[in-house]
Amino acid sequence: MAFSADFDRQGKERYLKAVTELSHAFSLAVPSDESIEIRDEVALFQAVGAAIRKFEQTGGEGGPTEEDYDMAIRQIVSNAVVSDEVVNVFDAAGLKSPNVAVLSDEFLDEVRRMDRKNLAFEVLQKLLHDEIRTMQKKFLVKARSFAKMLEDTIRRYQNQTVEAAQVIAELVELAKNIRTEQGRGVHLHLRDDEVAFYDALCENESAVRELGDETLKKIAQELVVMLRKNTSIDWTLKQSVQAKLRVYVKKLLNKYKYPPDKQEAATKTVLEQAHVLCKDWSGE
Repeated sequence: MAFSADFDRQGKERYLKAVTELSHAFSLAVPSDESIEIRDEVALFQAVGAAIRKFEQTGGEGGPTEEDYDMAIRQIVSNAVVSDEVVNVFDAAGLKSPNVAVLSDEFLDEVRRMDRKNLAFEVLQKLLHDEIRTMQKKFLVKARSFAKMLEDTIRRYQNQTVEAAQVIAELVELAKNIRTEQGRGVHLHLRDDEVAFYDALCENESAVRELGDETLKKIAQELVVMLRKNTSIDWTLKQSVQAKLRVYVKKLLNKYKYPPDKQEAATKTVLEQAHVLCKDWSGE
């Protein structure tokens, strides 16, 4: 790719800055449906930006640069994670495919020991995005919490406030925490839907202190029973049904003396969680 001698340097710098910002935003959004729709366009902008930088560094001559390799890595891993077969991620990263879950200790240890830390970062980032996106379909509050932790970790890495080895260690630890969540209902003696509402109630620290674990679990169990009886497939479209549910939730919170100043926020979160789960309930 050739550029004329009178190429507008100011415009070139603006373009490269915009591509960098776009790439950072895209990495935080993957694998949302919206980000997947624009993946090819983002790749085009990145490829043009890489070509401009390569020309600057080599004067139009020479082989691939380190940035060229990094760009190829990001595109390969992104395509692999988006595909229907998760095993492609292992192939893209040059990893063995263990006959265990993706976030197993064996796999995470293999990623941690990879020589190319940038590739390890890309693999973990994409896989964790995917795990959190799956979690959002059932455990809204926990998914939000993990998404924020992942976003903060990625931002610190992109701002170069932490080294690659440290951020990989943090992502591995986050992966283990996400994996632990999958079996938490067994330890709490709650079903998955009850765990989801338990988390919604526990968002308020004062409620946890004042009511205690057992009371919050009872509220969660009663919420599930009440909401199952009163939600339908189109309940989110009916203002009257939403108003009735809001009253029911507040009555239940009052019954167990949930902190009055926190009831409005708790009710909002409970109904948001119900919205996530109601599709499964309506098919019963």
